[in-house]
Amino acid sequence: QVLSLPIVVIVHGNQDNNAKATVLWDNAFSEIDRVPFVVAERVPWEKMCDTLNLKFMAEVQTTKGLLKEHYFFLAQKIFNDHSASLEDFQSRHVSWAQFNKVTGRAGHGGQGQSDSGKPHGLSLPQEILPGRGFTFWQWFDGVLDLTKRCLKSYWSDRLIVGFISKQYVCKLLSTEPDGTFLLRFSDSEIGGVTIAYVIRGKDGSSQVENIQPFSAKDLSIRSLGDRIRDLGQLRNLYPNTPKDQAFGSHYNSEQGELG
Repeated sequence: QVLSLPIVVIVHGNQDNNAKATVLWDNAFSEIDRVPFVVAERVPWEKMCDTLNLKFMAEVQTTKGLLKEHYFFLAQKIFNDHSASLEDFQSRHVSWAQFNKVTGRAGHGGQGQSDSGKPHGLSLPQEILPGRGFTFWQWFDGVLDLTKRCLKSYWSDRLIVGFISKQYVCKLLSTEPDGTFLLRFSDSEIGGVTIAYVIRGKDGSSQVENIQPFSAKDLSIRSLGDRIRDLGQLRNLYPNTPKDQAFGSHYNSEQGELG
């Protein structure tokens, strides 16, 4: 008996994201000698990290993969746990439910999915991210699409921290000079990148601001580099690289600053 690679049949384009999640899980975590279409419900977090890294590098077509600090943020996000250490996460298992909530029906490898949209063999309840209307995979896939379409060169030049929490950004920037900034992927929107920067008052106090996330559509109108050049309040890329030095090669030839 010869098994094909997993196939998912969809009836509408809005099922594409969930179909990709099913195929990714099956490709990454099914056993070679398994009973056909049976896939593990839970997998080691370390194995999930390897899968996300390989997917990211292949999709974006970059040689710069995810770093240890990126995995830590992703673990906090998928497990909804901000108290555990990196070592604690390494011993955990992640479930299909934590990975992706699927709605609708789509075939899986010829056998099909259940009415809940899960591949057969995956029986745990499905979950959206706390406080959000989307799942971990839907959010991560949005990051993939944005980076592939608009941010590949910035990521490959390590100009985007990306996978970092808003709270940790505040901690990093609050002690930095006025105008220090970094770029992270939006938590609140799928497929958005935002700029966080610090404003320091005359009394020495600091306030960290986050600019409204830019989508792929926004960045197709005006590139990220040019938007950073436009913003006069941005001075140094964290920790201390002047923005023109960091992003100069990404500016278009036109000049001018909008302030």
